[in-house]
Amino acid sequence: MSIYSPLAQSYKDALSCLSKFINNEENITKTVSISQDLAKAFQDGNKAIICGNGGSACDAMHFAEEFTGRYRGNRKALPVISLTDPSHITCVGNDFGFEEIFSRGVEAFGKPGDLFFAISTSGNSENVIRAVKKAKEQNLKTIAFLGKTGGTLKGMCDFEFVVEESTSDRIQEVHMTILHIIIEGVERLLFPEQY
Repeated sequence: MSIYSPLAQSYKDALSCLSKFINNEENITKTVSISQDLAKAFQDGNKAIICGNGGSACDAMHFAEEFTGRYRGNRKALPVISLTDPSHITCVGNDFGFEEIFSRGVEAFGKPGDLFFAISTSGNSENVIRAVKKAKEQNLKTIAFLGKTGGTLKGMCDFEFVVEESTSDRIQEVHMTILHIIIEGVERLLFPEQY
């Protein structure tokens, strides 16, 4: 049995998904605004916090390390916290329940002027929903990365990206592209000499 055709189609589906997202000018405008807000937060001594489950947790860690480490060139480390520490997750999950693993992190680290990034391909992850609510209580600017129809989280955040695809893999591919381009936007604003 040949798998060439279905795999070739998967590449075409990924391209189509990204093209559809890019062709919505509002998505570009939001990317610019978020990059500007995040750059301003860093300039003002604030930070970003990010969370997600499963593959989205990996995307959250990837986003954070691109700021604390490097993206395209050497520059000052920038403060982004991914709420993925296993000891924190198991402690809070054991003591308060899995639904609270991210909200407790927001409560501990979040302060006005910070940005909170929430990733949920379904938009229905209860622990992410509670974290968004906590971030709003603490006056953080909120940004959601969603998929499918946006789920319960749709409309809850200051900014949101909804990738209207049915499978998590295609959604996550676009989410990571957006996250990378936000990083580039911040670097272009704060470290223009690199570009």
